[in-house]
Amino acid sequence: MNNYKKSVSHSRKALPLALAIAMAGIGAGSTGAAVAAENGKFRVGVVTFLSGPAAGPFGEPSANAAKVLVEGLNQGKLPAPYDKLGINGAEIEMVIIDEAGGAAKQVEEFRNLVQRQKVDAVVGYISSGDCLAIAPVAEELGAMTVFYDCGTSQLFSEDKTPQFVFRTSLDAAVDNIGAARYLAKTRPDAVRVGGIQQNYAWGQDSWNDFTLSMAQIMPKSQVVESQMPKVFQGQYGAEISALSVKRPDIIHSSFWGGDMEALVLQANSRGLLEDATAVLTCGESALARYKDQAPNGMIIGGRGPFGAFAPENALNTWFTQAYQSAYKAAPTYPASKMAQAILGLKFAAENAKAEAGTIPAPLEMAKAFKGATFESVSGTVQMARAGGHQAMQGIAYGEYHYDAASKQGSVQNVIAFAGECVTPPDGTTAHDWIKAGFPGAQCN
Repeated sequence: MNNYKKSVSHSRKALPLALAIAMAGIGAGSTGAAVAAENGKFRVGVVTFLSGPAAGPFGEPSANAAKVLVEGLNQGKLPAPYDKLGINGAEIEMVIIDEAGGAAKQVEEFRNLVQRQKVDAVVGYISSGDCLAIAPVAEELGAMTVFYDCGTSQLFSEDKTPQFVFRTSLDAAVDNIGAARYLAKTRPDAVRVGGIQQNYAWGQDSWNDFTLSMAQIMPKSQVVESQMPKVFQGQYGAEISALSVKRPDIIHSSFWGGDMEALVLQANSRGLLEDATAVLTCGESALARYKDQAPNGMIIGGRGPFGAFAPENALNTWFTQAYQSAYKAAPTYPASKMAQAILGLKFAAENAKAEAGTIPAPLEMAKAFKGATFESVSGTVQMARAGGHQAMQGIAYGEYHYDAASKQGSVQNVIAFAGECVTPPDGTTAHDWIKAGFPGAQCN
């Protein structure tokens, strides 16, 4: 998604965060190329939004997660199979870059990371526009690159055969196929469907995938209204009124960050969510902030088995405790996805052809990552799509519930769907797979 996230009110924290990382000795952006080549450290460029409207609930938790993982790995604190110090025995040094500024700026920053900062790998990118711009440059430079969040389905295609680019997060089509399947199980009698999406590729593609999925999974449903306000509009009175008039049973939205939170607040206060159930594909990111301003029963997702939807395993227990200890908050799904990308990189580097204590070449890391299966905070990850460069996992949805006594929100009535149930097979576009009725889907 050129697509994801942020709350403007959090952007003031970006500079202190970057300074804190630098002071911790893992964000040495001023380190010269000569020193980088000689100090024997594994240098990782980490790119996420530290300023602007995408920083708050996405960029900042992601950067915090990277800091927690790097510190833990360097100290050997993680559970097996990641209990080996650093990466392949080398200390990890993080160079963190602000993703703000647009695709052209990010291409320049990426070249600087690889050619001047001499990083051994790059992990990052929330914006799908940035991912699409960076991918060909990564291939040109032969730079090991792991995309942790962007959801565009255009990243990998038959005419784009990657070698150095990997994505450890999920294709956005999975969000909307999963949402339709959740509704079929929990709201089988819902027939009137409305939607409100941001008017650009992310919102348009999300709505298209969702409505196509509903036509197959819940054929009695009908679209009664679709609103497409501009991204970061902030005020949605007219759109809420237009939706209210049509009296939908379901309101689907792929809004993210500040837009998503504003929509929930405004729609709830105007009574739209009293009779209609909201389905927010990115809703988990604001779990701790909804409070009583969102209705119980609102359906939220975390774009995979992340954040509140992450399974109970040793890695996620360690990560959640370390993150909460450092930041006094539970990690939301962007944080889980950053952790997953770094763990995937460590797996690839340590399974690449290289002597212990040395830094493997990008090509060797790429060979080890292609088609790999590795463990993560979200469970087992299979790099099983796009010729072994795209992760396949399941997705879960649940219902928001606010407890007035504890003043905390939680997710209840969670239903998970396996990756084989919601993921288009290699060589098939999501659009074609959905319209054909999900041939080969393996659903319980």
